[in-house]
Amino acid sequence: MNSFEQLKEEAVRLDAADTLAPMRGEYLFPQHDGKDVLYFTGNSLGLQPKGVKQALLQECDDWARFGVEGHMLAERPWLSYHEQFAAPSARLVGALPHEVVVMNQLTVNLHLLLTTFYRPAGKRNKILFEQKPFPSDQYAFESHAQLHGLDPAEVLVELPYSEGRTYHTTEDIERAIEGMGDELALVCFGGVNYFTGQLFDMQRITAAAHAVGAYAGFDLAHAAGNALLHLHDWKVDFACWCSYKYLNSGPGGVSGIYIYEEHTRNASLPRLAGWWGHDKASRFQMKNGFVPIPTAESWQLSNAPIMSMAVHRVALDLFDRVGMAALRAKSEQLTDFLQRVLMTVRTETGWALEVLTPSDPAARGCQLSVVLPGKDRSFVKVLAEAGVVVDWREPNVIRLAPVPMYNRFMDVLELGQLLARFAE
Repeated sequence: MNSFEQLKEEAVRLDAADTLAPMRGEYLFPQHDGKDVLYFTGNSLGLQPKGVKQALLQECDDWARFGVEGHMLAERPWLSYHEQFAAPSARLVGALPHEVVVMNQLTVNLHLLLTTFYRPAGKRNKILFEQKPFPSDQYAFESHAQLHGLDPAEVLVELPYSEGRTYHTTEDIERAIEGMGDELALVCFGGVNYFTGQLFDMQRITAAAHAVGAYAGFDLAHAAGNALLHLHDWKVDFACWCSYKYLNSGPGGVSGIYIYEEHTRNASLPRLAGWWGHDKASRFQMKNGFVPIPTAESWQLSNAPIMSMAVHRVALDLFDRVGMAALRAKSEQLTDFLQRVLMTVRTETGWALEVLTPSDPAARGCQLSVVLPGKDRSFVKVLAEAGVVVDWREPNVIRLAPVPMYNRFMDVLELGQLLARFAE
């Protein structure tokens, strides 16, 4: 038997033993020639849960029936709608319920959090982040430096990779933090880097930042719903995440934030205030003077985007049903299988594929970023015509995310067989 035949036997066995296999039936797959596509872009936009349409119709019906009174009379009253996300969001990211709130979109929330936690003073004015962060994060850092009258070129520090590496070691990050010392105001990494798929050791990064008197925050866009998180136990100062990738809450879906509890109780912390973050007991008295809710809710500005949150409720319920521990366990198996399939493609075809993502399961989520020598963006179209959906990043990288909630081991094998076919 050749390697692909051996891998096929393994894929059949693993799929048969997969206790999460029924979850695939909760999602809607795009179709190709009457079959589900091979969908490996859950790291960009997750699939639609089947319950979404009914959830939206329920809110539309309540709006039609009650008008403004839907704030109190809807099946899920709009006035308190966001509160239902506190417990499941906390379970998702390893937080306490009063440390999280769902609101806005990701970069909006990052700006709100930077307003609070990037407070340059004297020589303590630098922001440290990983090489090649998601561009929106870097733009946010630049704009906040400028708002404080600082030159981004002087205060933003993009940590380079060590020679010969395509990812950071935790030791390199710790050395950089220690070396910057009292010049460092904030460390703000992606929990998982969008380009390489590296999962950072957020606990050690946070501890190193605190040791030199800096805050530590994370953009969890590629980590929430993908990695096991313990933000409260790690004493992370703040984090934000989107819901449209691994959390499957629709394009432009609502975002979440986390703020460590000691900060939520600190009314003197600066923040951009809005009426939905004001003390609930006196909110509708419409008086001057902002009185913050003593939870993460005080960072809210406006009342809830109900339609977006209705989708998120359906999607998050599925995560609560399964639990992150079970998802992570399957994810490690599935991603390891993808790694071995890719190496089989390389061995059997001679195509010099290179995986940028660390091979250590503790240092990656489910995404593998793969360099494809000799290919350009048109290769994505070739794969699409064969029923495969992947994500391309310049100059010659595809990001592959076998999502444990709905991808199968056989999906991964079929992807490998197609890559082998198109190797030339």
